[in-house]
Amino acid sequence: MKQSSLPFTLFSLRRGLLSLGIIGLALTTLSLSGLTSAQSTQKTAPAADGASGSPGIVYPATERDNIVDDYFGTKVADPYRWLEADANVPKVAAWVEAQNKLTFNYLEKIPFRQKIKERLTQLYNYPRYSAPTRRGAYFFYTKNDGLQNQSVWYRQKGLDGAAEVLLDPNKLSADGTTRLGAVGLSQDGKYFGYGVSKGGSDWNDIYVLDVNAKQLQADHIEWAKFSAIAFQGNGFYYSRYPTPEPGHELTSKNEFHQVFYHKLGTPQANDLLVFEDKSNPVRFHTLDTSDDERYAFLTVTERGSGKKGNALYYRDVNTPGSAFTPIVAEVGDDSYNVITNVGEKFLVMTDHNAPNSRVFLFDPKKPAEANWQNIVSEKPEPLDFANAVGGKLFVSYLKDVKAHVYVYNLAGKLENEIVLPGEGTVGGFGGREDDKFTFYTFATFNVPPTIYRYDLATKKSIVFRQPEISGFNASDYETKQVFFTSKDGTRVPMFIVHKKGLKLDGNNPTLLYGYGGFNATTSPNFSSLRLALLEQGFVYVSANMRGGGEYGEKWHDAGTKLKKQNVFDDFIGAAEYLIREKYTSPSRLAIHGVSNGGLLVGAVANQRPELFKAVIQQAGVMDMLRFHLFTIGSAWKADYGSSENAEQFKALYAYSPIHNVKAGTNYPATLITTADHDDRVVPAHSFKYAAALQAGQGGDNPILIRIDTKSGHGASSTTKSIEQTADIYSFLMLNLGVTPK
Repeated sequence: MKQSSLPFTLFSLRRGLLSLGIIGLALTTLSLSGLTSAQSTQKTAPAADGASGSPGIVYPATERDNIVDDYFGTKVADPYRWLEADANVPKVAAWVEAQNKLTFNYLEKIPFRQKIKERLTQLYNYPRYSAPTRRGAYFFYTKNDGLQNQSVWYRQKGLDGAAEVLLDPNKLSADGTTRLGAVGLSQDGKYFGYGVSKGGSDWNDIYVLDVNAKQLQADHIEWAKFSAIAFQGNGFYYSRYPTPEPGHELTSKNEFHQVFYHKLGTPQANDLLVFEDKSNPVRFHTLDTSDDERYAFLTVTERGSGKKGNALYYRDVNTPGSAFTPIVAEVGDDSYNVITNVGEKFLVMTDHNAPNSRVFLFDPKKPAEANWQNIVSEKPEPLDFANAVGGKLFVSYLKDVKAHVYVYNLAGKLENEIVLPGEGTVGGFGGREDDKFTFYTFATFNVPPTIYRYDLATKKSIVFRQPEISGFNASDYETKQVFFTSKDGTRVPMFIVHKKGLKLDGNNPTLLYGYGGFNATTSPNFSSLRLALLEQGFVYVSANMRGGGEYGEKWHDAGTKLKKQNVFDDFIGAAEYLIREKYTSPSRLAIHGVSNGGLLVGAVANQRPELFKAVIQQAGVMDMLRFHLFTIGSAWKADYGSSENAEQFKALYAYSPIHNVKAGTNYPATLITTADHDDRVVPAHSFKYAAALQAGQGGDNPILIRIDTKSGHGASSTTKSIEQTADIYSFLMLNLGVTPK
């Protein structure tokens, strides 16, 4: 499909919708109730320079309410519910200000913090490109010179033509926090549609650029969210929600997702409503079009009801007034994704009756499932993605988390395997039906993303663009994949990265990272910022727990709902392996998780606090009893379950991070990060968790929360990313006893 080769794709959006949030458990009736409402959370912990005799930290007092909820006969206290209010509410704003003052006072006293920031800036300052995508004689791609807050869109004629700037999103705002969202190119390359978000929010305004004239058109779409920009004819499709109430844009529950068609040159008020479903308010509706723009494909998901899959419809625009016809009419637990149309038939990737996924050919004239023709059958390894380019089908499998790519003809005959540069992660293979070559990107933990050009006729790959990072030598580092046995006997993989010559003496500072959810694979990836840790002797470890997509849908399912504890057991097993094999020790081991991974590290730190010295929890879902009440939180029920179900409530309550803080426990040093414009995992999760953990801390390790401004679910600019990473790394090094050279 024509969007598939763009850096922002509908396929990415669909997968992103599967990983929009995150989780907790321990059957004790919460430790939050261990403090009475008359008590405050004013406690002390060592300052950053506490070793020199400076007074300890005094945590801001956090007001406690007497709110108690009844879940199926279990009384659950929620003393910090007032922190769920918008951050602009004076009482919440004052709390945020006090917490940030405490945190930044601590961070500013770390003597090497500025040097860490300078080193990160050096490491990040190298040119980065996206793979090109073609429209006619022109290629479109993005490039970041190194420290630009956002990558710039370019267009050039042919692969050797002069590059011209198409759109520089760095000019959208002075501070770089107004960001580019979804993009779409018309079939003829004449129009470039792009979404813009402010301060990191998921809300997008959509604009249209005349590519040849470099002129912004009058078109302006408001309140788009979780949307593609899918051109067809003289307009495009997009998805949006009804306009939220003023002042509640970042906190209102997102319901009644609609699809509209916008005709170029007309006001949004005239847009045609293409699809809505008033009887199912939490469904997502996203639409894409085929390369030839003949077909529109509608994907419907309903994760808010606990269903993991999607329904799939199509419409032939050559038939005026035609309605959407189902390929799969009902939303269930199976996923379906149209790869491309082959004339009047469609290639579809699915995990229906195939947990590791397969590809079938759908014939609208013979729609019954019995007529679905297998093109690529299910294999022992999970099918990660499939794209069609130049009359060929490119399929990528994961073998123990490492990519292997094969080329088939559109009838399903295997033609060849593409020999990749090594064991790592691959992406791309996008393009159009008449392309003669395609581009893909390959990376590993110690090899930065390199773009290759694959020629369909010769079946050869050549390097197209290879980044160069000053002062970095890949041969100085080594990566090893190991397997350990989890609590229930499951074999779990993880990658270990470090400088060559590492001594297994149990004294290496180590950072263990994990995600474990939403069928998302934690692949071997490269980060130039991570080099700042590795060059200081850190061991970096990436664990591949259940809940992810590393071994297909069965692996994912084994870490969901009532089985979520498997994910935490896997992560604990990874830590125990590292200690047992003398990579590190509890006093030198830190853990890190983001979003769903934030839930992971919060739950694990509650369950095994003695196993870790430091915790980095970023934008995590920490209140597992109320996550479904905010913005798109209901979409996470498919992975987590819901406190509205008695059996699932017991499981959620048993690990929910804010409900399992035990007063008086010696918790690891913890840095929590969130942002004021995070309308995906709302900051209230982190606010309530920080308040609970500060109140419950029985040891000397600091519990701090860093609340960014004009940022969202992830740093909103390069500047903010480097600043946040510098603070995280400084906190880690200080608390793990590392003095950087």
